[in-house]
Amino acid sequence: MQIKTRLTLLYTSLMAAMLLTFAFIVYFTSSETREDEYFKRLKQQAATKANLLFDTKIEPQVLQLIYKNAPNSLFQEEVAVYDTGFHLLYHDAVEVDKVKETQGMIDSIISRKEIQFYIKDLQVVGFLYAHDGRSYIVTAAAKDDYGLAKLANLRNTVIIAFLFSIIIIYLAGQFLARKSLQPVSSLVNNVKTITATNLDLRVDEGNRKDEIAELAITFNEMLNRLENSFDAQKDFVSNISHELRTPLTAMLAELQLTLEKDRNNAEYREAIAHTIGDAQKLIRLSNSLLDLAKANYDQTEIAFKNIRLDELLLDARFDVLHNQPSSIVNISFDRDIDNDNDVSVYGNEYLLRVAFINLIENGCKFSADHQSIISIAYDGTHIELRFADKGIGISAETLPHIFLPFYRGENKKFADGNGIGLSLTKKIIDLHGGQIAVQSQEQEGTIFTIKLPHL
Repeated sequence: MQIKTRLTLLYTSLMAAMLLTFAFIVYFTSSETREDEYFKRLKQQAATKANLLFDTKIEPQVLQLIYKNAPNSLFQEEVAVYDTGFHLLYHDAVEVDKVKETQGMIDSIISRKEIQFYIKDLQVVGFLYAHDGRSYIVTAAAKDDYGLAKLANLRNTVIIAFLFSIIIIYLAGQFLARKSLQPVSSLVNNVKTITATNLDLRVDEGNRKDEIAELAITFNEMLNRLENSFDAQKDFVSNISHELRTPLTAMLAELQLTLEKDRNNAEYREAIAHTIGDAQKLIRLSNSLLDLAKANYDQTEIAFKNIRLDELLLDARFDVLHNQPSSIVNISFDRDIDNDNDVSVYGNEYLLRVAFINLIENGCKFSADHQSIISIAYDGTHIELRFADKGIGISAETLPHIFLPFYRGENKKFADGNGIGLSLTKKIIDLHGGQIAVQSQEQEGTIFTIKLPHL
């Protein structure tokens, strides 16, 4: 069932319940009022007839004649008068006797002063009537044809009005539901036009205030992330294709040239060495791509734990010196460590070591002295790491692009690389809620500054 239909039915049901409750209250209040008023009217008419009988001394036959010949139903109350000994003193129509009084009824009237009850559709009232110091029992019975007709007419009117109102309410509910959900329909129509080939399209955000606008804004934000992801994927595929093609082409060309004619051992060794060099480039590229893929994971998918950064830097230093024995890596502290938490963070040990190794290798690779200087500082909220070198530096034109995947500036003439290291490092730092910044002057050196939050 569509939400529009569900809302319409819910709105109609709610309004119908309210109208039905109101109709019942009106009907039963009117019914109670009619009943009470007619009982009072009966008692009034019976008392009037008793006054005529006792005060004005009108003969009972005259009162009976008036009763029988009255054209107005208002005077059709059947009145009977008894003394306390249950002796009949007057009766409008003895031959009819609608009430059929009994000794028990007379005793009940005497004890309770007044009683009211029904005999089928007749309303009956009995009460004590005092005259000249004596008490009499007066009963009156009649059917309220006029009141019951008005009540039936009210009932029919209420039923017709209720059914007609339900139809109006249902139509109004459909209109209101359609009007309220129109932004959703518009959103659905817009979403249907968005595919993988036109992720630049966005849905209308309306007034940016209500819940539908909030949904549209959230959806557009999701589209922004998807578009960025698709664009990054396209760039990644394009760049990786280029990066893989170059060493593979070189390896194939080297092997083909080697097979063209017989060569001596030295030439074969040289060809094998070139091929091994290209294979090592592929291995480094594959490792960098795997690390880049890990850094792109959702944080909830990566195992985090408490890590001491000084120990992690020592491990990264050892790895760099193991692979590049000619490098020089110095680590210094701005001040003594009083508490382990001063240099501890909550993160992934492997990814952070990869980031530090990238920065250390860059400092050594692009410096004539192959040296990287690392300093550690901390305060109450962050740990600050500075990776400095005295290398060739980075030009002002290249500096804004160094964290882009596969981007290589003018330094590619100085040393080999695949343009993944710094991009990977930034992703890792972002994943840990940190910040990375760079300062550089050509031919003077570069300083990378990383700030990571404490535990």
